[in-house]
Amino acid sequence: MVSMKLNFELVPDSCWHSNLRSILTPYQWDVVRKEAYSRAGGKCMICGAAVKRLEAHERWGYDEKNAVQKLVDVVAVCRSCHEVIHIGRTQLIGRENEACEHFMKVNGCNYSEYRKALGEANVAHRRRNLIPEWKLDLTYLKKFI
Repeated sequence: MVSMKLNFELVPDSCWHSNLRSILTPYQWDVVRKEAYSRAGGKCMICGAAVKRLEAHERWGYDEKNAVQKLVDVVAVCRSCHEVIHIGRTQLIGRENEACEHFMKVNGCNYSEYRKALGEANVAHRRRNLIPEWKLDLTYLKKFI
């Protein structure tokens, strides 16, 4: 798999709706997301676009052998990058064409490479869905405590 600047991050179905906003208090979430905004300096941490409103995105790593979903980072991204990252939701709201264009622009690739990357992300998603329950590793948050 070729490394891209902007990637799809498909969360296993059993992990849907369990994000930091549902685990942390509103105050704790504000501390975490504002730290990401501060690191970003007003620019998307993926495509570099200067935008008025950044969105906090949780980056997760998956240890499939041990069934561990690990919080790796919280990054500040523009809406367009966030729509690519969460392509499944984006497809449901009818914005896949815009996301496809943004993916190709940021990664300097063509439609065929977009479809290949999406296919690979879907293969990983299906494989991770075979794991019925993931253990959560939130050691990333220790720097905020």
